[in-house]
Amino acid sequence: MKVGIGRERRDGEKRVAATPETVLQLTALGVDVTVESGAGAASGYSDAAYEKAGAHVAGAFDATTFDVLCHVRPLSPELAATLPAGTITVGLASPASELPTVAALAAAQVTSFALELVPRISRAQSMDALTSQALVAGYRAVLEATIRFPRFFPLYMTAAGTIPPARVLVLGAGVAGLQAIGTAKRLGARVSAYDVRPASADEVTSMGGTFISLDLDAVEGAGGYATELAEDRAVRQRELLAPYVAKADVLITTAAIPGRPAPLLVTREMVAAMPAGSVVVDLAAETGGNVEGVLPGEDQLVPTSAGDGVVTLVGMRDAASAMASDASRLYAKNVANLLALMTTDGQVVPDCADEVVAGACLTSGGEVRHAPTAAALEGKN
Repeated sequence: MKVGIGRERRDGEKRVAATPETVLQLTALGVDVTVESGAGAASGYSDAAYEKAGAHVAGAFDATTFDVLCHVRPLSPELAATLPAGTITVGLASPASELPTVAALAAAQVTSFALELVPRISRAQSMDALTSQALVAGYRAVLEATIRFPRFFPLYMTAAGTIPPARVLVLGAGVAGLQAIGTAKRLGARVSAYDVRPASADEVTSMGGTFISLDLDAVEGAGGYATELAEDRAVRQRELLAPYVAKADVLITTAAIPGRPAPLLVTREMVAAMPAGSVVVDLAAETGGNVEGVLPGEDQLVPTSAGDGVVTLVGMRDAASAMASDASRLYAKNVANLLALMTTDGQVVPDCADEVVAGACLTSGGEVRHAPTAAALEGKN
């Protein structure tokens, strides 16, 4: 079977869905791998490295000629509509925000697998792209904050005086949040964190952070994610968080609910109450944002309510792509491991009796197999 790895077309996307390492893994399965020329250049992987690993490198890349098409960002509706029936696609699909593409994939009789939908169970950990990319994003968020924050992160005691450590607050203690906590702590900041899931308290502590309890525990849903709070409790949550936000020098928000808009955790007024020179980095900006008014890919200067300066509000976009080499290394392994699960004797044959395969399947046989996405499409129509 022919597996195609194309160059990503979306602006700002530097990752690639296969590396020379995973080409070796895929060809060992008995499939034929073709990589579009220049696909890995932004991630530091040359055409020569792909050829050495056993891939064909194609200057003219026609996505419609492959049995399996691997990608990073969601396909465009136009490309999805041209794929032959029976084509298999593997990649991030963002089904909640890419409904036209989902509809096109179903109409074209494409069997698509969305890595966001891989079940969070032990045997699927090596295919969990949300986790691998969140690891990169959480680390990057702290770096973005440090270059904008006009002070040191660590405590310094000098002959000229003492510089206190920065106070960092992380909202959301999933993979990205925990990585942000650990990174900020290693830089010497005083770190506190909040998550609506009480079980995350031990994880926050293990990373060197101080857990904030608001007595608003949520029920933990599938995959370890918190269920969305009712509106009245969400309002109360923001009220209880306000004094902690007001004391923070750096605020990093990471809360997300797969397939749903990001929960609003911080209002514009809460940002304005922070000290002058503070920095807010919202990792959920591309899915609506945890911070009111955030814009993905843009920095905004929010005047403080005290009138003594501004707070920098950073809407992260393509966070993992900003560290394209290692992000691609991890992501490509996720893709290759899922393909390996579905490949026997050189043939990619998805077995929907397997809970991992069934869980990751977005469209098949002309139908949308992911119930929430199917319902969203019904509502749109």
